[in-house]
Amino acid sequence: MELRTLRYFAAVVEAGSLTAAAAQLRLSQPSLSVAIGKLETELGVRLLERSPRGVEPTSAGRTLLDAASRLIGDADDVVEGLRRQGAGLAGRITIAAVPALMWRRMPELLRAHAREAPEVEITLVDPPPWVAIDMLQQRRVDLAAILVAEPERFAQRHHGEFAIVDWGDVPLVAVLPPAEKGAAEVPDPLSIAVFSGARMVLPRRTAAVPSLPEAVEAALRGHRVIPAEMRTLETIQNCIPLIEAGLASAILPDPERCSLARFNVTVRRLDPEPTPLRALVLARTGAVGDALIARFLAGFRRPI
Repeated sequence: MELRTLRYFAAVVEAGSLTAAAAQLRLSQPSLSVAIGKLETELGVRLLERSPRGVEPTSAGRTLLDAASRLIGDADDVVEGLRRQGAGLAGRITIAAVPALMWRRMPELLRAHAREAPEVEITLVDPPPWVAIDMLQQRRVDLAAILVAEPERFAQRHHGEFAIVDWGDVPLVAVLPPAEKGAAEVPDPLSIAVFSGARMVLPRRTAAVPSLPEAVEAALRGHRVIPAEMRTLETIQNCIPLIEAGLASAILPDPERCSLARFNVTVRRLDPEPTPLRALVLARTGAVGDALIARFLAGFRRPI
């Protein structure tokens, strides 16, 4: 059975007449009669009772009509779903974003995207930047959102491998224990010299993605600030508990200058202000033709 023939049969039963159904389907009445006759021959059962008043389904015809209605409805749903996916309005997308971008910037983007395409199912993971890139290369995610210290150099290095979209600057701020000198007494902006002789924490560096460690070290070195200790941890989220416990301080990214406020820490702008990091969103070059990914990328800033 062909879906087209089932549509013909359903139209005949609904119209109650071969002539009326043929007019609706824009077919000749003889062509429609031949199609229904072939269907009955194929199934080996009479589907329609013909009379001067028109046609009515037989018992077998009513059984087929029920099944045909479900099949036609399912087929229409599949076609509509594919059309919406082709327009970037439906489907699934997985994004790997570093934790600092999850705190405020990503939720705001998801909220805006959900208003335009509520049927898109979005899955988020929050690995370190080098892991996010690996996941993108291995096709385990569709997009990767990372922070880098040298965006132009990064873009040049990965030209041809990724489509890269600029998601804007991310400032670096001082993050101190909640009772550091009394939270209310800590000035804003805070001199970067406060880190001289301090115990600091910093995520580990990786040659694959120059990011926060390189930016912090450049800022301290540029102003001749020497901490008493610089402890290296795996990620930014590993640094936060030590700062909350009063065991260390840090210079960390604060995407919207309020993202770190959710933690029990003192956040202050720095003077001089370190060179900000840049948020980049990456997609595999071969995937940018996908309407779903293209629509999502359009919610960010400009390509670089």
